[in-house]
Amino acid sequence: MPFFLLLLIAVLAGFGAAFLARRYPGGATPPAVLETAREAGEHAGGAAGQRAVRAARRDPEKATGLALTLALLVVIAGGAVLALLAVVVRSSDLLAGIDSSVAAWGDRHATAWSNDALTLVTDLGETVTVVVVAAVVAIVDFRRTRNRWVAPFLLAVVLGDKLLTEAVKQLVDRARPTIEAVAATLGPSFPSGHTSTAAASWAAFALVAGRWWGRSSWPALAGIAVGIAVGVAASRVLLDVHWLTDVLAGLALGWAWFAVCAIAFGGRVLRFGAAAQAAAGGAAEAASTDPAVAASRSRS
Repeated sequence: MPFFLLLLIAVLAGFGAAFLARRYPGGATPPAVLETAREAGEHAGGAAGQRAVRAARRDPEKATGLALTLALLVVIAGGAVLALLAVVVRSSDLLAGIDSSVAAWGDRHATAWSNDALTLVTDLGETVTVVVVAAVVAIVDFRRTRNRWVAPFLLAVVLGDKLLTEAVKQLVDRARPTIEAVAATLGPSFPSGHTSTAAASWAAFALVAGRWWGRSSWPALAGIAVGIAVGVAASRVLLDVHWLTDVLAGLALGWAWFAVCAIAFGGRVLRFGAAAQAAAGGAAEAASTDPAVAASRSRS
């Protein structure tokens, strides 16, 4: 029963993420749009050319504006949720009843088979697992694109999340559930490290893989990344090694840190502004062949 509940929650979360990704207006700019942007730059020199470039840059489908805005919102929302939960679990018992009820349900319905299955899911948030996957993703991406920034991006996501999670754990210093004896040996409970690692890392893997397969792959990749993160979160609760609020905080921290790294590395990893670059390139090419512009440059 616990494992099937986990599957249901993870699948629903994954489908929700896929639906939102499908609705996202950005993505890989179609070749026709790139050509149009380039032609606009070529045929509009001077101030008109600059306006064409700025227009391409303002269009969310052709530039980074919308992506950066959404990433910033994720950072703000994730930080707010993490801070709110930290204050609540440290200063009151407001959510203690919910935490205890969920933990008790997991214990009542646990079986040896379900625990083994849940452990397989929880391993997707293990540091060793994500480090191995990150290395594979970085190698494959470098062979495909020769982009030297993907490896530092993945390193920042994985290592930064680990350091942040450990810092928050020490600050909050929350005790784990006592149902499973092994939980007491695992250190502070808030937030869930497996959950934050899964949320940040698998989102980063999906982001990099989206560069390989294009816009049409985004919904599936987003659904898989979110489904894995939520599945890991549910597994930690159902195995009775974390409270529900621990994994909610882990999701908030992991996705917020991923968004921070996406903002920091976005221009080097993703090249969102393809159409704006095409328009700028067209304008520069037109300027180089315009006799009036050439004469002006020679006088200067």
